[in-house]
Amino acid sequence: MGYPMARNLRSKLPAEDSFTVYDVNAAATEEFRNELKGFEVEVAKDVKAVVEKSDTIITMLPEPVHVSSLFKSLVASPPSSNGTKKLFIDSSTIDVETSLSTNTLVSSCAELNATFVDAPVSGGVVGASAGTLAFLLGSPQERVEEVSKILSLMGSRILHCGPPGAGLAAKLANNYLLAISNIGVAEAMNLGIKLGLDRQVLKNVINVSSGRCWSSEVNNPVDNEIKGFEGGFGVALMKKDLVLARAAAKQAGVKLELDEKAEQVYQDALGKEGNKDFSVVYKVLKESSK
Repeated sequence: MGYPMARNLRSKLPAEDSFTVYDVNAAATEEFRNELKGFEVEVAKDVKAVVEKSDTIITMLPEPVHVSSLFKSLVASPPSSNGTKKLFIDSSTIDVETSLSTNTLVSSCAELNATFVDAPVSGGVVGASAGTLAFLLGSPQERVEEVSKILSLMGSRILHCGPPGAGLAAKLANNYLLAISNIGVAEAMNLGIKLGLDRQVLKNVINVSSGRCWSSEVNNPVDNEIKGFEGGFGVALMKKDLVLARAAAKQAGVKLELDEKAEQVYQDALGKEGNKDFSVVYKVLKESSK
């Protein structure tokens, strides 16, 4: 996700703006710099160097522990702010509690001189590449316009969901639904094809009928099967989001009926197919129906 987001951001920023990237995967950052040879791109040696060189820092990390440890390290050894107010936009999908505690940590560090907002994304790798992501923003009202201008370079919809933490609350609710609908589409496609329907005919029927959803229209497993379910939103990340949604539901006193079963489906897919696009559950279901 971060790679195509950064590509859109760099290509749409004014040419004179400085742009610094860092990733633990050095090959990815080198590939990024080579791809954007016509633009100014600096690869930093670590995150602290990114912060020192930037007024706005966008983070996209896999797990809550990564976000927490990163910002704890920055607070423990603050990079120079050079007297400028810094803005951290975290687009990771993590739990609300970790995000809010990180917000408090950043705000309490005078040396960082920074504001922290949560802005998880919806739209997958396809949306990241096309620059059509939806950003679900949790931010103080007075920072919304500023943050939205930046995010609009990577997405087509900026949805202010409320104060800090609200963006993640919306993201977890959305991804819980996505996890369920993806399984539903996979089961429906498998059922229809087993009943003798042509797969493309069935897909077309669903997408002009009441079953239509993102998983049927944009990320249909029939299409992804042709590509070997490569790329896209990984099974492991979807399983992680289900765990986060369950924790959030427990904290809020909300009962979820399908979370445990859905998690088991993704766990089975992960074990049998590895961390491919999460629509690979279709292949697992199809093979178990033989």
